[in-house]
Amino acid sequence: MDKYYSYTDFLKAVGHSKVDEEEKLLNEIYLDLFLNRIQRIHREEQLIVLIDRALDEKDEKAFYLYATELEVLHQVVSE
Repeated sequence: MDKYYSYTDFLKAVGHSKVDEEEKLLNEIYLDLFLNRIQRIHREEQLIVLIDRALDEKDEKAFYLYATELEVLHQVVSE
């Protein structure tokens, strides 16, 4: 789902005389950003539930697995 939108692609769209192409590219970028955010939030919620379950079941291996994934997810977001 992660697409790479280069500045060159944006300038190409802006360089054309049609506003529709600019709007279409910007809408696609914003939609992709929105969907990525929703997906990240959903995964965070899943990981928190899995971490809680691992703690309840005293499953140390699962706890570290999910906690590490959550930590990596938070690091990617903060960059």
